Amino acid sequence: MTGTALPVMNAATGCVEAPVLRERGQREVFCGLTGIVWLHRKMQDAFFLVVGSRTCAHLIQSAAGVMIFAEPRFATAILGDRDLAGMADCNEELDRVVRELLARRPDITTLFLVGSCPSEVIKLDLGRAAERLGGEYAGRVRILNYSGSGIETTFTQGEDACLKALVPVLPEAPATQESVLVCGTLADVVEDQFGRIFAELGIPVQFFPPRRATQLPAIGAGTRLLLAQPFLNETARALQSRGATLLSAPYPLGVEGTTAWLRAAAEAFGIAPERFASAIAAPAQRARTAVARYRPTLEGKRLFFFPDSQLEIPLARFLARELGVELLEVGTPYLDRALVAAELPLVPATQLAEGQDVEKQLDRCLAARPDLTICGLGLANPLEAEGLRTKWSIELVFSPIHGFDQAGDLAELFARPLQRIARLKV
Repeated sequence: MTGTALPVMNAATGCVEAPVLRERGQREVFCGLTGIVWLHRKMQDAFFLVVGSRTCAHLIQSAAGVMIFAEPRFATAILGDRDLAGMADCNEELDRVVRELLARRPDITTLFLVGSCPSEVIKLDLGRAAERLGGEYAGRVRILNYSGSGIETTFTQGEDACLKALVPVLPEAPATQESVLVCGTLADVVEDQFGRIFAELGIPVQFFPPRRATQLPAIGAGTRLLLAQPFLNETARALQSRGATLLSAPYPLGVEGTTAWLRAAAEAFGIAPERFASAIAAPAQRARTAVARYRPTLEGKRLFFFPDSQLEIPLARFLARELGVELLEVGTPYLDRALVAAELPLVPATQLAEGQDVEKQLDRCLAARPDLTICGLGLANPLEAEGLRTKWSIELVFSPIHGFDQAGDLAELFARPLQRIARLKV
């Protein structure tokens, strides 16, 4: 479906049967290299070496907010003019950079060679380079490769590509070992909170990615896969090919989503409803109280989502059902119905849009005049200049927003722009 005409919605089925406005025009998104910002903080013994341009280096440095004297766990091997012109042996140069890096940083146990737009344009085979270097450093450093290029991807797909690259090296779990594998990068504090609830329920749980790349979770036929992020399409399929069973559930955003997400695991392991209710009672009540503080600010407000992170559908569900917002349009870069099957029935009937034709979407947004627009950094200032309030979608990825104890913080992220303008009007 193309164009700008809005189809008639069926409120009884939510967005399950809603026609999708599919657009394939100019996009406005970050590239997949941005995922390094949260991945390098999570896996504390891993290092991410981007093979790219100075622009790639500036992007990651700016996004991470790392000061010049800090020593983060990422860097960029700069492709110069000679490399791009094919006048230098890029593999020879890459080998030298890796050799110097590993000599300087002996704490690295896993090294990711991350492709970029420039490395892909000149057809530098980083997969083969990873195999060659992996053999050279076997037993000391695991060397893997994935693409963070923004040519055909959006920024959260960098995490998907990274985790998919790790799946083949995950250890095999014994046939009798049963556990939940929570897949998707979570802040350590959120992981700890979920870990305590799973322990109270008596459910063995593993997290992927782990805090240390040397402590990879085991996977097998007894693994129940519970996605914490809706953008891990390729990783989910790779884990299923290793024997994991995907549990269909809403994502753990807000009280309703977190409850349903945990219940999916509890039901898979036959946990009694009474035990489940007891385990979540206190944190769920704290979350309801925290979210309720922001409902007066957001209730009845009209929201418009530009496609950016693939978090848009779960966020739309949370905002509509727990905070009473009106959804004008929910755009998402890619709509994988298998991964949002439990979310779509809960989203009030609204316009769904997949992909982007940014000029057409801007026209629809400006015509609708929403109270709040969730968009990328590149669109925020122009929309603010038009008198619209905006929320940066990238902030929703960088901030801890999952689980009961973060539900109030998640609501506040949306309420804050509206509260700010209200104060300025006084």
